[in-house]
Amino acid sequence: MVHILGVLLPDSQLAKFALTHFYGIGHKTARRLCARVQIHDTCKIRDLSPHQIISLTAFLSSPTSAPPLPHYALASPDFSPPNLGAPIQHPVVETRADPEAKQSGGDRLRGLKIMSELRRETRENIAHQRMIGSYVGRRHAMGLPVRGQNTQSNASTAKKLNRVERYS
Repeated sequence: MVHILGVLLPDSQLAKFALTHFYGIGHKTARRLCARVQIHDTCKIRDLSPHQIISLTAFLSSPTSAPPLPHYALASPDFSPPNLGAPIQHPVVETRADPEAKQSGGDRLRGLKIMSELRRETRENIAHQRMIGSYVGRRHAMGLPVRGQNTQSNASTAKKLNRVERYS
């Protein structure tokens, strides 16, 4: 069993499924995290190297301060491979220094929020809706379903959940 940021990950599970134990990480984000930290699809938690565990912990603790992904240049359309006897030239690695390039889709994990940070943001959003007096905020305050569900027969779950102060 591996503990990462207070979450117990089972040894026998695949890494991409075990990462979904974190609040705020689904299957797609878990696959992106595995690719970012270079974890194979069929790798189980018990097979992770200490370097992979440390890099995963470092990234999850502060994704905004993680080093940017290297940007490898693609081959041009008129590229022809060198002869078999020629020495191999390694590609030039460029880092994206432009902050707009990161926002436009370069690194989608940069703004990742998990665990208590995501819960706090959700709680603040609900409090904001209640404060401005919107319809959604009033439904939250009354303990009724918020997203237009039927209230005559099947609103008991929403009434229970909205009655208790969540994420305290």
